Amino acid sequence: MSNESSCGCGGCGCGSNSNEGLTITSRPTEETMSNNITLKIDGMTCGHCVASVTEELNEVPGVSNVEVILSAGGTSTATLTANAPLENDVLEAAVTEAGYTLVSVDA
Repeated sequence: MSNESSCGCGGCGCGSNSNEGLTITSRPTEETMSNNITLKIDGMTCGHCVASVTEELNEVPGVSNVEVILSAGGTSTATLTANAPLENDVLEAAVTEAGYTLVSVDA
């Protein structure tokens, strides 16, 4: 039987009972990771356009949030938060379904 004290984790047996200098790094799993994707969209002119694009993009699997900034008559911006990788063609299909044109995707 050892009389070494451990850090308290119950399994490492490091012999330390001090947290001094301790660094814990946790990497998110793919399930909890999120990234932002910016879409440039042409053809939007009003709040109804924003609602249509937002609705279609929210239906894309992996999208957890959509924020659209309308530039009536110009190129609008949609910022997506996604917790899974998204294919550009899926995003384009969603924007097209809403009735607008996807100009670019910046991940």
